[in-house]
Amino acid sequence: MSSKTSSSVIALLAGAAIGAGLGILFAPDKGSRTREKIKGNYDDLKEEAKNKWESLEEDTKEKFSRTKDDLKETVENLLSNTSYKAEEAITFLEEKLAELKRENAKLQK
Repeated sequence: MSSKTSSSVIALLAGAAIGAGLGILFAPDKGSRTREKIKGNYDDLKEEAKNKWESLEEDTKEKFSRTKDDLKETVENLLSNTSYKAEEAITFLEEKLAELKRENAKLQK
């Protein structure tokens, strides 16, 4: 989840909490019932925030895992390509060495 999304979630939760609190405080009811409603809304909000946090954590872990796998694949491809290029270079150098040996042998005669 992006920073913008998590900020939006936090703003939404804060707005919901403030709205619920004001609605309960201005409703004509006994103090004890009002406190119970506030506590109930607080518990609901707390549970919702916990669920959002767990969802955010799970999404982050999943994205990190995918990124890690992509990086591993990229490194393996790079090593494979490097190994292939190294083999080409070795073959080229061996051919040049053989050619130089032949020319040197002609000069030695």
